[in-house]
Amino acid sequence: MGKHAQIVIGPAGCGKSTYCHTIKSHCDTIGRAVHVVNLDPAAEHFEYPVSFDVRDLVTVEDAMEELNLGPNGGLMYCMEFLEENLEDWLAEELDAYGEEDYLIFDCPGQIELYSHMSMFKNFVKYLQNQAWSVCCVYMIDAQFVTDVPKFIAGTFQALAAMVHLETPHINVLTKMDLMKDSPEVERFLIPDANDLMYLLGESTGPRFRRLNDAVASVVDDISLVSYVPLDINDEESVADALLHIDMAFQYGEDNEVKIKDFDPEDEEDDDE
Repeated sequence: MGKHAQIVIGPAGCGKSTYCHTIKSHCDTIGRAVHVVNLDPAAEHFEYPVSFDVRDLVTVEDAMEELNLGPNGGLMYCMEFLEENLEDWLAEELDAYGEEDYLIFDCPGQIELYSHMSMFKNFVKYLQNQAWSVCCVYMIDAQFVTDVPKFIAGTFQALAAMVHLETPHINVLTKMDLMKDSPEVERFLIPDANDLMYLLGESTGPRFRRLNDAVASVVDDISLVSYVPLDINDEESVADALLHIDMAFQYGEDNEVKIKDFDPEDEEDDDE
């Protein structure tokens, strides 16, 4: 089956850690082994059991205190320090996992880490070089996309991460339990250029028409950005999101299909 890893990314407050807890709980319920890893050096509390933790290597608090940095500068230092230790600390932690293991990496909420900085790109490459199949799971708060300019901004952020990290990629709309029966969200799951142009035109002045048309066309032409809704209170929704991710990086495709041996005598007995 091989080794598989989800890289859970997205803006701060979008529900990454809640997603990790939800998937871990779901997998425990169905008897599937997964391990959750914390890669956020500023994290404090976890609802899921942490298999290994970047804070054992470096923490934002220590970086701020020792180097006189602010919170964002401290986080960036920690990520660069992790990047420098991929073949030492990370390699040692990964040695504990074998060919059938499935890891979920809970990552920080600074989106610049995924759009243009080198750390996570090199992290993904390192995992791939170690024979891990990797899928990036980009989280966006469903409440964020009910307004079309915010939806466009979030979509371009997701697209930037997809292009930068160069892995199989799934976009997940989180907090759908707070947006039940919302037509505003439903229309954005698979965005349509004509809808986007109309909605952008309603929210901006006439002088932005050409820009709105160009932006909507980019989203439509590339046909790369769509969203999987996730309601953490609905087991079917959780299972569907996990299925999309598993299919994206072909988890389970090597499983042998169990076929019952055909016995002609059994068929004769049934006919009688």
